[in-house]
Parts: sequence; structure tokens; C-alpha cells
Amino acid sequence: MVQGERTTVLTVIGIVISYLIGSISFSILIAKWVKGIDIRNHGSGNAGATNTLRILGKGPAIAVFLLDIAKGVAAVTIGSLLAGGEWTPVLCGLAAIAGHNWPIWFGFKGGKGIATTIGVIASLAFVPALIAGVIAIISIVITRFVSLGSLIFAALTPVFIWLLDKPMPLLWASLIICLFAFWRHRSNIVKLIQGNENKLGARKG
Repeated sequence: MVQGERTTVLTVIGIVISYLIGSISFSILIAKWVKGIDIRNHGSGNAGATNTLRILGKGPAIAVFLLDIAKGVAAVTIGSLLAGGEWTPVLCGLAAIAGHNWPIWFGFKGGKGIATTIGVIASLAFVPALIAGVIAIISIVITRFVSLGSLIFAALTPVFIWLLDKPMPLLWASLIICLFAFWRHRSNIVKLIQGNENKLGARKG
């Protein structure tokens, strides 16, 4: 097997592994373990850290948030170790986010991918992610809208990647991630416009 074919095979393997890792929905697993419920049937119906906070409280939410970030970091690391280059870690990161959003283990109904996105982007382009993240956090502190902060993070990341002249694969990945985020948050965007989006700290049964 020539080097190019070997790299392609390793890239495909990395993408598959990363998708399967991304498909591990810690929000669903922890909710079943802590409270014996399917968290997708409660609160906003989203299998992510914010809904975990509303339904289960701070401890489980922090665990979900950190574990979801770890999925993104793990996927990029797998891509780097298996094949390296510019594209393989990017594609593995995207696969992990896709797995979180549409998990094969849980009927393709997952979360919105922001925590996993943070793990991916921070691993690929730390400084742009840090700048966008600080602005997103400030917006959440001021408005208490996690969805708005998530959208700001997703929208600003490609801007700072472009401004800081990062490699093109990172720019394309950040643009795809941005589209992922806006598509998954489309109902939140409607609620934000209508003024009835849930604020951080609000609990729904």
C-alpha cells in the first residue's frame, strides 16, 4: 500500500472512530444514571449541558460539559496521531460534532454540539477559539442567553481564524461548524427573536 492510500485509509478510520466517540451522549447517559430519565423528554428536549443544568443541576451539567469538550479534543488527537496533516484532524473533529448532534447510539437525536465544538476548535485553533469564547461568555453573563452566546462563538470563530491567517482547512471547518450551530439552534433563534427564549438558571420540568 502506497503512502497516499495508507493515509486515506487511516483518515477514514479516524473519521469513523471520531463519529462513534461523538455519538456517546453523556447528557443522556448521566440523566439515566442520576434520575432514570431520558433527558430528551424533559426541559428543552436537548441532550446537552444547558438542559442538563435545568433538569439535573450544576454537578451533572459540569460533568456533561467537560466530557463533551473531551470528545472534541479526543477526535482531533486521533486524527493527528493516525494520519496527521492539516485535513485529517479537521475531518475527525467535524465527525465528532456530527456524532454528538446525530448519535448513532441514540436514534440520531442528540445535542447541539457547542461543547464538542469548543473541544474541536480549541484543539485546532486555540487563540481564535479563546477570543471568540471570551466574547461569547461576556454575552451570556450580560444576557443570560446560552443559545446567543453559543451562536456568537460559532459565528466569530471563523472570523478570528481568518483575521489571524490560520490554514484554510481550519477556516473551512469553522464555517461548516458555524452552519451546524445555526441549523441546530434554529428554534432558539426564533425564540430569541420572539423574546421567549429560556435564560440561564431557569428550570423546566
